Amino acid sequence: MTPDPFLSIAGVSKRFGSFTAVDSVSLEIRRGEFFSLLGGSGSGKTTLLRMLAGFEPVSTGDITLDGASIRDMPPYLRPINMVFQNYAIFPHLNVADNIGYGLRGRGAPRAEIARKVAEMLEVVQLPGYGTRRAHELSGGQRQRVALARALVLRPKVLLLDEPLGALDKRLREQMQEELRRLQRAVGITFVFVTHDQEEALALSDRIGVMADGRVLQADTPDMLYRRPGSRAVAAFIGNMNFLEAEVIDRANGHVVVDVEGLGRRRLAAAAVAEQLGRKLCVAIRPERLTLTPAGGRTGERAASGRILSRTYLGERSHFRIEAQGCRTPMLVSRPDDGPGVPDDSPVWLDCHDDDLLFFARD
Repeated sequence: MTPDPFLSIAGVSKRFGSFTAVDSVSLEIRRGEFFSLLGGSGSGKTTLLRMLAGFEPVSTGDITLDGASIRDMPPYLRPINMVFQNYAIFPHLNVADNIGYGLRGRGAPRAEIARKVAEMLEVVQLPGYGTRRAHELSGGQRQRVALARALVLRPKVLLLDEPLGALDKRLREQMQEELRRLQRAVGITFVFVTHDQEEALALSDRIGVMADGRVLQADTPDMLYRRPGSRAVAAFIGNMNFLEAEVIDRANGHVVVDVEGLGRRRLAAAAVAEQLGRKLCVAIRPERLTLTPAGGRTGERAASGRILSRTYLGERSHFRIEAQGCRTPMLVSRPDDGPGVPDDSPVWLDCHDDDLLFFARD
């Protein structure tokens, strides 16, 4: 249960005929939180966002905002605004008129509109841009105008449907920082939809990972990355090595597990809730594996391997390793420290037992 739930999604489903796009989703989002819905195409994240906005009716379940149900409330009455991927800036209006559009629709006085528009231009760091037209703006500037137009009405919740998807990589990274700064400045609850895991990790207070219309896990970025609750989440968030293992001994509160490619490991029994002889799935992040040239072995448990390839990525290098007893190559990531060892070189692989994650086999 989330403390002080502000936006509550309780058992919400959406069906299109016989197809269930969103399946009994329950989430509680805090006031002022930056919450992301992360999932691949067809996961149900955008459909859920559209139900929050009121653009899609809810099939079953309820949505409450600040203690009141909004399930049957029409979109124009909900204290919620939405920013789309294409920004939807009106080309026939200048920046100031775009931002003030909603205020004019509410009949706000001209002086109030001018004041609030000027305030929002400062918030999105576009002072002096009020008279410019859409075609005179860069992609990042158009996005800021769309955000300002949504935020000027002071909604209780701002919904963002992949608003950075149309930007190039460098601009997208810049706008991620800008979006987080803006959210903190205005203190409004953001619900952000994305398929980009790095984007979700960088921006969010918490993330709900979705697949097949369900929320697999909702947690902080750190916990989703370090301690995913299922193999499906582990596979979706970041790179991961998946190995097979078997419990071969259990005694005195410990178990001995034979891990494919990494040898035998003695662990606390609580870490492996499986019976003797059961096959398990083991996961480990590439950066949690240590790679040592064959002449520099440091641990008795280190397993032998051979470098198949090295990919240089600037600050880090990624290695594909053929490990003894492992059916598929293992991925190892480590900070780049020079030329390193060449392809086909023998190496030792090792890891800390605490970095191994155990899941039931599918």
